[in-house]
Amino acid sequence: MIAAAVVVALVAGGLGAGTVLAPAKVSQAEIAQSVIRTPELLERAWALPAAATFRRTLDSQTNGSFCGPASLANVFRSLGEPATSEQAVLEGTGKCLSGTCFMGLTLDELAEVARARTQRSVTVLRDLSPDAFREHLQKSNDPARRYVVNFDRRNIFGGGGGHHSPIGGYLEDRDLVFVLDVNADYGPWLVERARLFAAVDSFDGKTKRGLLAIE
Repeated sequence: MIAAAVVVALVAGGLGAGTVLAPAKVSQAEIAQSVIRTPELLERAWALPAAATFRRTLDSQTNGSFCGPASLANVFRSLGEPATSEQAVLEGTGKCLSGTCFMGLTLDELAEVARARTQRSVTVLRDLSPDAFREHLQKSNDPARRYVVNFDRRNIFGGGGGHHSPIGGYLEDRDLVFVLDVNADYGPWLVERARLFAAVDSFDGKTKRGLLAIE
């Protein structure tokens, strides 16, 4: 979800039909300073039970507004579900009909899309306490479960906007969360649980962000 989007194409008097929205850019230096991407820890993270089902393959979002559909496509592929592309995820949902999701999808909208594509249980989790958040991260290592996290990049990187990405798992002994970022500029990364919690415990407009649980 692009909560802090910037207009890249401006049309006098307002947004034109061809206007494209993209999240504020964060430099590679800022990314490197904000999260952990050391080869040793990434290797450990990819070996986690749920992360292993992604087979080290992550399809990136095709435009700045498609982080939600891309997250679901990757999650569904890891679960053996048939909707394994952004287009297949969105088909028949009435969402993003213009080829972009204007301002992105909210967590509740993403849940609607997910329920249209799977018979699995889909649950929106928000207003979590730090302890409850940790409990769900522990459950994220269960290969029968998947979580998509909706967070504000500004709490982690100091820039950017709202975003969705799958959670690959939790390195409990290091208190690190493995985020399978569907934005190719970021790629998979690890971050301290408390920092991710702060980014999730934020508002998308008037509604809290949170987790989407699929099981």
